[in-house]
Amino acid sequence: MTDAVFRETTAEPRTQAVPLSHLSLELGHLYMEDFEAGPEHLRRHFAQVRPWADAARAAAAAQTGGRRPRISTCFLIDDYFTRFSSPAELVPMLLEEADRAGLTVDYLARESGCAVAGKVPVAEAVAGRLVEEPPPGSYGLRPPAAQTGWLANGERSPVARAPQAMKKAAAWQPPRETASRRHSVFLDVELWSDAPDGQRTWSCPFLAAVWQLSRLGLLRTEGEAVLEPQPHTGGFPEDWDELPPLLRLDPRADPFAAYRTCSVVPNRFLPVEHAVRVVLDQTEVDPEALAQVARRSAGEKVAVPDSVADRVSYVFYAGS
Repeated sequence: MTDAVFRETTAEPRTQAVPLSHLSLELGHLYMEDFEAGPEHLRRHFAQVRPWADAARAAAAAQTGGRRPRISTCFLIDDYFTRFSSPAELVPMLLEEADRAGLTVDYLARESGCAVAGKVPVAEAVAGRLVEEPPPGSYGLRPPAAQTGWLANGERSPVARAPQAMKKAAAWQPPRETASRRHSVFLDVELWSDAPDGQRTWSCPFLAAVWQLSRLGLLRTEGEAVLEPQPHTGGFPEDWDELPPLLRLDPRADPFAAYRTCSVVPNRFLPVEHAVRVVLDQTEVDPEALAQVARRSAGEKVAVPDSVADRVSYVFYAGS
């Protein structure tokens, strides 16, 4: 007789690790109307992006203590809310204008891939990991985000109710931010909307939060990495659904995911990205994915904030 112990392999939880750069640098997040405006619009965009992208690279180099920083660039195209033209027409124009400005796009992503990637319901999986922060003194009167589709960074104003006989109506009270500093900046974020037929449309801020989790290497479903880059084999299809959710354009590029992200976008994205932070602050990220990043960064002696939201940065340039 022996003391051998047998285990089913499925009983051993496994979380897939992903390679990491120091910085994921987003060179744009544009909608179909931006492409419809023609190459001149893209040209102006990349001309605005170039100096800020150079500054982000310099900052990343300073944080690595003189070592060559691993930096990958990416670009997100909205094919979720609106479909316009085709990848075969738009992507070459995009890459040509980026090259004209002296920029290289390493990874190209479709926003619809932040909703569903292949057969993986990515947005639904992230929604299932939302953990709302109860405001101090609350008594659970507010329905959960899973029911309402709204997520707040504090306590909403109480709903006015008809007073009972011979009683005064409750006085109005302002909303309160949970982590306010002297004064509140209260935000209530719509995560999705449901059509009468049951069809769900995820909001732009929620998909952008999924996009940030992917760029930080923290997105997992059942332990498997999501939105893994697919190699570009030449040419672009006529249909958006035939384009991989995340395409690696440069085979020599540094890894897509990174310890930190920086996005250079027009200032009209400021409200959306504020909402992204609210979502990230209340999302329970896969603990082993977080541990993997912590071990990697410690081994490289790279400081990474404990807060996931603090790993995300932006440059908002003036203009449309």
